[in-house]
Amino acid sequence: NGRLSPQVGSHRDISLESLSLFRLLEPQIEILVLGTGDRVERLHPGMVKQMRECGIAVEVQDTANACATFNFLMNERRMVAAGLIPP
Repeated sequence: NGRLSPQVGSHRDISLESLSLFRLLEPQIEILVLGTGDRVERLHPGMVKQMRECGIAVEVQDTANACATFNFLMNERRMVAAGLIPP
C-alpha cells in the first residue's frame, strides 16, 4: 500500500531505527514533523543531531500542532513528512 509504518506506540518508542525510514524517502525530505501525542516530549539530542547531519530538520510538537505544521509546510510546497502518535 506504499505506507511505511515503524512500530511506535509512544514517544519512548522513537529511536534511530524508527526514524531511519524517513532517511530512505525519495525525493529526500527536508523537514520531519513529529507529533508526540498530547504533549511535546523531548527526543534524545543524538537522534535529532543525526537526522540533521543527514540534511533533515526535525520539528517535535504535540500531535495537534504537528498536524497543523505539516499541512502548512505542505501548502508551502516543502519536502516534508510526518510521524504522528495519536493523542
